[in-house]
Amino acid sequence: MTRKITIDPVTRVEGHGRVTIHLDEYGQVKDSFFHIVEFRGFERFIQGHPYWEAPVLVQRLCGICPVSHHLAAAKAIDQLVGIDPKDLSPAATKLRRLMHFGQIFQSHALHFFYLASPDLLFGVDAPAEKRNVVAVAVENRELAVKGITMRRFGQEIIKAVAGKKIHGILAVPGGVHKTFTQRERDFFMDGKEIENIDTMIEWSLGVIDFMKGYHEKNRKLLDEFAEFPSGHLGMVNELGAMDLYDGKLRAIDHEGNRTLNDISTDLYEQYFSEAVAQWSYMKFPYLKGVGREKGWNRVGPLARINLCDFIPTPLAEKERQAFIAFTGKKINNSTMYSHWARLIEVLHAAEVMKELLNDPELLGEDLVRKGTPRSKGIGIIEAPRGTLTHHYEVDEKGMITRCNLIVSTTHNNDAMNTAVKWVANNVISRKGAITDGMLNQVEVAIRAYDPCLSCATQAMGKMPLKAELYNYKGEMIDERFKY
Repeated sequence: MTRKITIDPVTRVEGHGRVTIHLDEYGQVKDSFFHIVEFRGFERFIQGHPYWEAPVLVQRLCGICPVSHHLAAAKAIDQLVGIDPKDLSPAATKLRRLMHFGQIFQSHALHFFYLASPDLLFGVDAPAEKRNVVAVAVENRELAVKGITMRRFGQEIIKAVAGKKIHGILAVPGGVHKTFTQRERDFFMDGKEIENIDTMIEWSLGVIDFMKGYHEKNRKLLDEFAEFPSGHLGMVNELGAMDLYDGKLRAIDHEGNRTLNDISTDLYEQYFSEAVAQWSYMKFPYLKGVGREKGWNRVGPLARINLCDFIPTPLAEKERQAFIAFTGKKINNSTMYSHWARLIEVLHAAEVMKELLNDPELLGEDLVRKGTPRSKGIGIIEAPRGTLTHHYEVDEKGMITRCNLIVSTTHNNDAMNTAVKWVANNVISRKGAITDGMLNQVEVAIRAYDPCLSCATQAMGKMPLKAELYNYKGEMIDERFKY
């Protein structure tokens, strides 16, 4: 018989999940699981809607990731009207990219400053009341103010392009419905009403320096915590550079060997399959050619840093090189390095936004194009959390008959479960009692992936956390609650 520890739900992530850790009668970990407990139904109820509604409907999956779903769906819907990414007008492409990098910038800032920084500043064993952004503001006011302001900048970019910070609308089939004005551009350049884009770049560099110092002081912990071999998946452009909006799919194993060699995103079905488990509603994507056991991949900032040949903006590329030099590894498989990689992408996003804001084509009037309609559309982008796939098929009336979504967090399902198992096997106490520090380290491992369980589960859940410890007879011997 076994005893069981339950963490329900995992906190400081977007959405709701549960962790169970099973111990044997000697206190050794027997097994552990990261459960996604809510039913996933969005792929079904979007069927029967006209395809042009998809970019608006899918935003309602989440209040954190609406831009990512809006744009992935838009790329798929473009194909339904006969337009591939290369066929969009320059203005439409650059407006979409500006919105996308605004999303990358604000989402990464939200995760680092609001969700992850309490663990980094105060340690995993800090009292629960300190593990929040309010405590960060008290302890390090400058860091908190920068985090809040940086997130606001990204949200204002989204608002300027799409009309609202959350659930705004920019994309229409084959393009966008509005252009950018000179006044809107100047808002982000002159610094009169909001800190300007140059300040965002400067602050991004400063936060990376902060993270470098943190890694120098805590290297052994960060190297070893939840370190395990895995594949890595992401998108690159024709030159092998990181491309977060459009490109080809590349995957590597834990040593850097190619397992997916820059294939067209339109061919994803030929290479990927999804497994299911009876204990979770979230599926487990993997590469068919590698197999279920070893074919799963991490996605997101660490994976993208690992597999790209370079970052196509100079400051971020310099920081990528420093990241590689510090780790001394061709491929980094240490979970906690995700935070540093995420900050490099913050800098990259700021650099790209500056380029776009200075590009006169951003203000163009050629906004929508059309081609020969098709019955299938596939849109894949690199969302903040990783590779995101939207696939739609329609009938002769333009009604959606099939919807398949592979969300970034779904790709990370195996990685998060493996991270939980690492913590269970290396950290969990065998003293017959539950400690907050022990529970928080499980959550720290999951939080590093910045999971958006709302996107992956597409349902609502409960927020209080309850942890229970059972002995080998199945008798509960300890419990704790969080509200």
